[in-house]
Amino acid sequence: MKRSRPRSRPRNRAPVSPWTVAAGAALAIVTAGAFSTLAGLLVGPLNEDLGWSRASVGLGSLVNMVVYGATAPFAAALMDRFGMRRVAVGALGLVGAGAALATTMTAPWQFVLYWGVLVGLGTGATATTFAATVTERWFVARRGLVTGLLTAASVVGQFVFLPVLSWVIDVYGWRAAAGALALAAAGALPVVWAAVRDPRQGPTPTNGADPRKEPAPVNGADPRKEPTPTNGADPRKEPAPTHGAARHALRTLARAARTGPFWLLAGTFAVCGASTNGVMWTHFAPAAHDHGMPVTVAASLLSLIGIFNVAGTVASGWLTDRADPRRLLAAYYALRGLTLVALPLLLTSAVDAPLVAFTVVFGLLDVATVPPTIALCRALYGADAPVVFGWVSAAHQVGAGAVAFAGGVARDAFGSYDPVWVGAGALCAGAALLALTVRRAGHGNPLTPPAPATPRRSRALPASPPPCR
Repeated sequence: MKRSRPRSRPRNRAPVSPWTVAAGAALAIVTAGAFSTLAGLLVGPLNEDLGWSRASVGLGSLVNMVVYGATAPFAAALMDRFGMRRVAVGALGLVGAGAALATTMTAPWQFVLYWGVLVGLGTGATATTFAATVTERWFVARRGLVTGLLTAASVVGQFVFLPVLSWVIDVYGWRAAAGALALAAAGALPVVWAAVRDPRQGPTPTNGADPRKEPAPVNGADPRKEPTPTNGADPRKEPAPTHGAARHALRTLARAARTGPFWLLAGTFAVCGASTNGVMWTHFAPAAHDHGMPVTVAASLLSLIGIFNVAGTVASGWLTDRADPRRLLAAYYALRGLTLVALPLLLTSAVDAPLVAFTVVFGLLDVATVPPTIALCRALYGADAPVVFGWVSAAHQVGAGAVAFAGGVARDAFGSYDPVWVGAGALCAGAALLALTVRRAGHGNPLTPPAPATPRRSRALPASPPPCR
């Protein structure tokens, strides 16, 4: 008789703290974020060293931002299918490979492929969708705090390392800067692999407390006896992976595209990307260099903008809870447009008080548009809001890429960036008007089909009172 093999006992995995997972995710976000703004520092060196036109470099930035935006809505689907750890490590591998291959570039099409496609895919997979997925799976009561910390990590990666990278380019050349980022991605790979886990590989998501302990009663009810129903599922069990997440994302896009608010939000957010990533992070450093300012100094000003991003985002979130998000967006875009129109008058070879004031004001307004836009998506689209915001964010990157390319073309044609700043300011003025036309929150979810008409009641029966709102 054949002996049946004994069943293998499940291995006891070491408990993983949710904060360890968040720290690993922050490392991946910081590393990938450093790639997002390096392209702006490469415009001048690639023009001088390889003789490429600024439009050619802008085309690579366009492809990078479009691929970034197209990847972000599907990042959650990839994480559901393959797990957060594999997607994060794969993303770091892509950005590292793109940076390493960029050191061997000799033709503009290689910049489009290496930086535009490979780095765009990697940075798009570690965008805000990654931060939201980590927060959703591992935290409950402290989601706002963790989301803010991971958003700050993205800002750190984008702006804090800019002066360092600028110094490396100035002393050792642009190839050394790209190689340094490739080494940074390779060094972060094993740490992210060890720290980032999915809940199926570790303990049940908690509030950051010991997952082996029972949760305390909430709102006077004992969660061990009366679990709160969530979408009809048992909250004590972990939800199964969603293999149709990509199909759901496309179907949500198809339904949202038939509603007016979606196009208004996408249009305003496209202008947001055009007036930040597209024009500032791609063309500010070379424009300042045209006025005689060292690139390292211009990169330091961009870092200062990044520091004030955090304060502006927190303040905007506080205001969004207390004011009409449409009016906040209109004010943000109008003020941003005024600062961009004034920038050509402020750029000089030295840093003075008006230019510092510009960096502070622009930094406060830069990411301030995100909380009101998310609030409007939530109020208008309900449970579909995260997916809808993912597609709105894709419009943000399309607008950024279009202006990044158009800015290079304008510089080649006019010999100055002044028309670019004025054009971006005009776009912001249009976005301010569009924001006011988004219909007021509370009108229901446009993606929800209308309820069937109720039959008329008999006159003998009293009509039911209207539901309380």
